[in-house]
Amino acid sequence: MQIGIINGPNLQHIGLREPHIYGTRSWDDYMSELSTAFPQCLLTYTQSHHEGVIIDELYRLDAEPDCIGIVLNAGAYTHTSIAILDAIRAIQTPVVEVHLSNIYAREAYRRHSLIAEACLGQITGLGLEGYRLGIQALINKQNDNK
Repeated sequence: MQIGIINGPNLQHIGLREPHIYGTRSWDDYMSELSTAFPQCLLTYTQSHHEGVIIDELYRLDAEPDCIGIVLNAGAYTHTSIAILDAIRAIQTPVVEVHLSNIYAREAYRRHSLIAEACLGQITGLGLEGYRLGIQALINKQNDNK
């Protein structure tokens, strides 16, 4: 059972960038914790600053026969990318949208997600915990479909 995690622009600095918003735990440490918490899953990870790479990864994961879902933090592309929205709509694999900060409590331009309508659900404002909850939601959905 595979679950893909995709992080968008500027998320390579989790743990360093604006710790008052994004926290101080490093992504590498957290990814290790996720792998331990979900030993039944092959968790893959991609981070890119480039919209096209994110779209390519959505399609690649959708083509993986064992991939049951995708956890996506599209970063700033959340608010601007119709192309990522269209890619999510085009694939069959469910996508959970995750944001470290509460996008609805931030600047006005961050309060609208273009991709939300195509996602299974959205987790916002719970820091890194949102990824764990997204993975669990995808596992639960898979188990419900059996």
